[in-house]
Amino acid sequence: MNQIQSYINQHKDRFINELFELLKIPSISADSAYKNDLLKTAEAVKISLEKAGCDTVEICKTDGNPIVYGEKIIDSNLPTVLVYGHYDVQPADPLDLWDSPPFEPIIKKTDLHPDGAIFGRGSCDDKGQMYMHVKALEFMVKTNQLPCNVKFMIEGEEEVGSPNLAVFVKNNQEKLKNDVILISDTGMIANDIPSITTGLRGLSYVEVEVTGPNRDLHSGLYGGAVANPINILTKMIASLHDENNHITIPGFYDKVEELSKEERAEMAKAPFNLENYKKALDIEAVYGETGYTTNERNSIRPTLDVNGIWGGYTGEGAKTVIVSKAYAKISMRLVPHQDWIEITELFTKHFTNMAPEGVKVNVKPHHGGQGYVTPIDSIGYQAASKAYQDTFGKTPIPQRSGGSIPIVSLFEQELKSKTILMGFGLDSDAIHSPNEHFGVFNYLKGIETIPLFYKYFTELSK
Repeated sequence: MNQIQSYINQHKDRFINELFELLKIPSISADSAYKNDLLKTAEAVKISLEKAGCDTVEICKTDGNPIVYGEKIIDSNLPTVLVYGHYDVQPADPLDLWDSPPFEPIIKKTDLHPDGAIFGRGSCDDKGQMYMHVKALEFMVKTNQLPCNVKFMIEGEEEVGSPNLAVFVKNNQEKLKNDVILISDTGMIANDIPSITTGLRGLSYVEVEVTGPNRDLHSGLYGGAVANPINILTKMIASLHDENNHITIPGFYDKVEELSKEERAEMAKAPFNLENYKKALDIEAVYGETGYTTNERNSIRPTLDVNGIWGGYTGEGAKTVIVSKAYAKISMRLVPHQDWIEITELFTKHFTNMAPEGVKVNVKPHHGGQGYVTPIDSIGYQAASKAYQDTFGKTPIPQRSGGSIPIVSLFEQELKSKTILMGFGLDSDAIHSPNEHFGVFNYLKGIETIPLFYKYFTELSK
């Protein structure tokens, strides 16, 4: 057993208990009712960074939730790693689908986590993965093995599109100056198949409103004579895909990069069992764009999905009504080269123009961000690969993710540095869903692997 494994074994219970305390705070950024909980979480993160060994830690105010900044500078001539993470979490709804309360963390064994998994909102996304970095720093400082400088930027608005992060980054470029950015907010293929995320999809998120008559109407007296906003909205949404599940917005695919056969063949080497995939989701068939595999559909192809739709009467019993308004929230996952602002404009124009007479349409853009690809020949990627090799005994597979972290492209634009995505979660960890969890193995393996990234990055930078 090496020194870091020994340290983790010695402090394992404390590491888990500290994470539990963080998970108990409902830091939901989408709901203003939790504002004080977000401030409380920021303070808890600040204290944890101080205890781990940062010399300077501050809570930086923004127009929204604060950003926690910390640093440990040992020698200005050495490389600097900037760690980014977030302390805010998704809403826990629907609460009745949780097997245990979302903010009362508990360890339970699962098929994929025989050593147990930590169940609780934010366990994997991103409190658990963020906290791995705090504990990795603690190990390096306490054992005098920190090989370079480290800075932390932990925000509280990632789950609502990081509306204030861009301003903070632009105004603090010297403070945030670094040689590489390290993020753990992604996953890996399996506990015995490590992988490094090399690509992220961009995002455009909009809300649409369809308005018909100036008030709700009696469906008997007016039905068939007045446009029903719910009927119209569902027809409009249905028309956004053709029979091949191709998105019908004019110009949507103009900048989509078509990967070569060679690149697609490399992607196909990643282990994937379609039957297990369907079984895990309890579905009889997969669904998506014709001509692409499941793993291609959810990573290298753009998508359009309805995330919420509402309007009319949904209470108990019957209410025969033609409503005045109907609404939907729609997200588009984008691939590199697709500009999210341009795509939002294309959607707005198309959706507005397709509306029939008798209704009015309003499209409200929420937030978005660009896609990102990190080169596998960079020093940062090589350092991460060597770190995984040491702790997993296998060379990690480069993998593009279907998820979006919009601020990654912002970091490259403003800070001129590459981001390395060292995620330790699994696709099955139910992030954003009821019963979110994070394997105890994964949590501790992250703490074990991260210090090796610092070691190899410093060596390769010489």
